[in-house]
Amino acid sequence: MRLKLAMAQMYPKLGDVAFNLRAHLDWIEQANQQGAQLIVFPELSLTGYQVQDLVPEVAIRAHPTHPVYRQLLDASHDIDVVVGFVREDERNRFYIASAYLSGGETVHIHHKVYLPTYTMFDDARYFSPGQHIRAFDTRWGRMGMLICEDFWHMSAAYLLWMDGADLMLLMSASPGRGLTEDARLASSRWVELVNQAYGSFFTNYVVHVSRVGYEDGKVFWGGSSIVDPDGTFITHGLYFDEALIVRELDLNMLHRVRSHLPILRDERPDLTLRELERILTTRIMEQP
Repeated sequence: MRLKLAMAQMYPKLGDVAFNLRAHLDWIEQANQQGAQLIVFPELSLTGYQVQDLVPEVAIRAHPTHPVYRQLLDASHDIDVVVGFVREDERNRFYIASAYLSGGETVHIHHKVYLPTYTMFDDARYFSPGQHIRAFDTRWGRMGMLICEDFWHMSAAYLLWMDGADLMLLMSASPGRGLTEDARLASSRWVELVNQAYGSFFTNYVVHVSRVGYEDGKVFWGGSSIVDPDGTFITHGLYFDEALIVRELDLNMLHRVRSHLPILRDERPDLTLRELERILTTRIMEQP
C-alpha cells in the first residue's frame, strides 16, 4: 500500500481565523490537484501561535454545526485533513488541538499534553493540558498525533507506538533558537535528531509538519520532514519559506524493516509498567 501525503508548511495570519481558513481550503485544493490522499497542517494552523489573550476569540467547537469546522469537514470528503486549532470544549476550557478529518467525519482529536513554560514559551497560562495519548485507525492504517512539546517527551511517542501507531504525525510551531558552529539553527538540529531517532527506535514513519513566518519578533523555521522506518529522511531541509511538500510513502516498508529489525516484536511493555510502578512507589515513599 502507498500513501501520497502532503505537508502544508504555511504562514498563518495571527488571530485571523477567516483568512487562515481560506488559506487551508486553497492548500487542500492544491494537494488534491497533485493527487495527495492526506494533507497535514502545522500546530495552530488556523490561528497562529502567539494567540495569548485572543484565545477565547479564536477558539472553535469541534462540531459539525460550527461554520469553520463544517467547511473543513466538507473538504475532507476528497482528501483526509489534519488541522491545528484552538478547541473550546463544552465547559469552556481551551486546548491546543489537532483533528484528523476524513470523509466528512472527525476521526480523532489530540489535545497538546505538554504545555511548555520555559524561555519564550507560556502555553500553560492560556491553555488546559490534554489528558490522553492514543493511536487511531484510518483508511491508511493506524496513526498517532503529537503536538510540538509532546514529542520532546519520549514517553509520548512510546505510548503511541505501543498503542499500534505505525505512522506518527508531529505538528509544531517551532521558533528558531540558537546557532550551531556551522551557522545552522540549533532548534532545527534538535528537532531533526529527535525525528530521526523516533523513526529508528520505533521502526515507524515519522511525519513532522512545521510552520514558517514571524510573530512577535520570533521566526518560525519550518523544516518539515518525513523519516522512514529505517531512520532515513525522505525529505527535510526546506527552511523559512511556505511550501506544499508532497511525497509518496511505501507503507509496505514497515513490514520489510521490522522483519530484519524486530524491535517492536521484542519490546516488553509489561516490564516497563512494573518498573515504572516501582519507581513511582519509591518516590512517593521518599517524600517528606
